[in-house]
Amino acid sequence: MTARIDHAVTSGTFTLDGETFDVDNNVWVIGDDSECIVFDAPHDVDAVEQLVGGRTVTHIFCTHAHDDHIRHVFELAERVSAPILLHADDAPVWRLTHERQPDAELHDGDEFTVGGTTLRVIHTPGHSPGSCSFYVEELGVVFTGDTLFEGGPGATGRSFSSKETILESIREKLFALPAETVVKAGHGPDTTIGAEQVRLE
Repeated sequence: MTARIDHAVTSGTFTLDGETFDVDNNVWVIGDDSECIVFDAPHDVDAVEQLVGGRTVTHIFCTHAHDDHIRHVFELAERVSAPILLHADDAPVWRLTHERQPDAELHDGDEFTVGGTTLRVIHTPGHSPGSCSFYVEELGVVFTGDTLFEGGPGATGRSFSSKETILESIREKLFALPAETVVKAGHGPDTTIGAEQVRLE
């Protein structure tokens, strides 16, 4: 049985550099009927837990460490008894929200299997230093966090971000994926690698 993707949208705030904004975040869960992986813990732990639906959560992957994505991650981890993983380069961003460290590190090229389906970690810095995307070849999807959206690259006007770096990540790593790959981002609707390549170039 191939893994499936479950989705919800949660609403809350994002705070950085002394400013706070209202945001809607996508919640993504991938797995089969018995186990799953959760991406981030935005705003509403009850909503995430509802998507999990009693399955075993093998990992919680943090796409990056902005507070709208990780503020409630320890509460979620406690409820579902799962380890929290983050790329080490996002440690300074993480420390803006949490003193306690994640349980383990994500590395470029790491592979994880859930529900018989393999996910590959792609380090895509720029929106933040440790931003990661997660490619699922079997399903033809990539979870991009806040690196790539419908309409282009994620924001880079704040601390720890770099426009030059995010463009390099997108062009060299994400645009290397098949054009028909569906992009599932941290906010907003789905798009495809091919559509965003046309927009950006």
